[in-house]
Amino acid sequence: MSSRINDEEDADTVVGGSSYPVKHKGLKKSDRIDESYDSYSTGTHPRKLERVSLHDFSKTADYALEERPFVVPIAKDGIIAALERIDRQLRDSGRTGLLSNKVPVSWTGREVSPGFLGLINHGGLPKILTKPGRYPGFPLRNWWARQWCGTKGLSDTAIQFQGLTVVQVSQNQAAVISDPQNRIFVVKNSGFVAYAIDGTYDVLAIVDQTHLSTSIKDAVTGAILGSIAEIKMRSHIASGKEQEYVVALFLNIPANNCAILQRGDDLELLPAGQHYITNPNVTLRGLFTLGENQLEMPTKDIYTRDQVPVGLRIYLKWQLMEPLKLTTHGYNTPYDALRDKTQSILTQIVAHLDYSTMVKQRSLGPDNLEDGTDPSSAFLDALRTRAMDEMHEAALEYGIILKDLAVIDRQFKGEIASTMDKLTTRALQAQVEAANVDRENSNKVKQEEGALAVARIKAQSRNAQADSEAYSVIAAAKAQAERTKIEALAEAEAIRLTAEADAQAVSIRAAADAKVTDQFARGMEMRRVEVTRVQAFGNKTVFVPTDGTGVQMGNAMAVGMAAGMANGHEA
Repeated sequence: MSSRINDEEDADTVVGGSSYPVKHKGLKKSDRIDESYDSYSTGTHPRKLERVSLHDFSKTADYALEERPFVVPIAKDGIIAALERIDRQLRDSGRTGLLSNKVPVSWTGREVSPGFLGLINHGGLPKILTKPGRYPGFPLRNWWARQWCGTKGLSDTAIQFQGLTVVQVSQNQAAVISDPQNRIFVVKNSGFVAYAIDGTYDVLAIVDQTHLSTSIKDAVTGAILGSIAEIKMRSHIASGKEQEYVVALFLNIPANNCAILQRGDDLELLPAGQHYITNPNVTLRGLFTLGENQLEMPTKDIYTRDQVPVGLRIYLKWQLMEPLKLTTHGYNTPYDALRDKTQSILTQIVAHLDYSTMVKQRSLGPDNLEDGTDPSSAFLDALRTRAMDEMHEAALEYGIILKDLAVIDRQFKGEIASTMDKLTTRALQAQVEAANVDRENSNKVKQEEGALAVARIKAQSRNAQADSEAYSVIAAAKAQAERTKIEALAEAEAIRLTAEADAQAVSIRAAADAKVTDQFARGMEMRRVEVTRVQAFGNKTVFVPTDGTGVQMGNAMAVGMAAGMANGHEA
């Protein structure tokens, strides 16, 4: 029966999922080791699960595989078919069946919807209504000593009613069950229907295997190693009080991580995946990551060759390859295994260095080796190389590959270090002052060079500005001359055109006047001219005739006056 309840990994093992047997020197080994193929870990699920034997370390009595009366697995035909089978088993054994003989109606009574089961308490025994419809409350003999207890869904994960237990879990769930003898088993990817004649089948928990309650972190690096969930069961003790006991442990181990299980002196490696433990003799030793880790850590005080204590801060980078080796040596983390050996090696290195050398040499990493001028540099380099080799070999004994080790800082301590620090500080101050003087001189030179460069740039700017202004003046003069020339030419042309127009008008007017033959018209024209002249010069103007005797006398007087004025000037 129960081989159809659990998946393949649940068969004969306390650990759900594949496990690796211990094959390490010094550990106890079982004579019965069966490294059978685990189909669950590869994603395949057989229809009928077989008993799978793994390493003897993880073998335990799997109570789910026992043949039990009135326990029926839920097959493809569903819960109702399983209830019908268990009902037949009960009736065949002379007991009262589970299924009620009541026939539903459509007009009144207690309603059972499709997809639900009706629950009736018949004198302390369960009665199940599987057909949807209404169940009336009469005649009274049908409900004598019976009590309606509601409905439950056919898809509910767990149903417990008057000794009847129904469990069906999905792909990501696991049900932890306690049988009437308080023995624990786990159901995954399946379900069952059980009716307990003596005792009960208790559903202790339904576990979401990918979201367990407690995350486990590396105490040193802070990395998430996995998550666990402890399933507890309440039990009555002699005093009548209830007490909780852990009956199952679920683990969800991420990729590239693993877990180590322990039973007595035996160890077993559990790879990444979802697992559970129900054997009380098996405990979780620890979770480990198989990826790279790096850490900065301080060391204990180390003494130099001249007995000056110094504290170092080192950088470690490692990768755990074989967790079984690490746990075999009694270490809980790779850091614990590397710490003591690293302290010993650094003590050897610093014990051969003087304080002055340590002051000059900031770090002891491979990028900061001696240049060969110090007589002891060759020895120190050889010591470093040998120490790193020894550290690498020691790490391999613990299943660890050491990828990098460097001292990134140091802090000197004690009175000697204080005195030497003062001397060193004075020397450094002198160096700083000299450097400051050089820096000031250099700054002054740079300032003078900058001022000279600024003056040169200003002179070049003034020359450029003068050239620009001169060019502007010349261009303006040329433009003014060109403008004057154009204006003169335009004015001369205008005068010429005006003169030509006036001459043409005079000639036209003269020609018109010549064509006038009437004396009266001519006289009238002369009078018009006279009127126009008077209007132009005013009515008080005296006009001198320009021809006749008066004109000649006026000319003679003017000539005589001119001659007299000339003689007076000569005298």
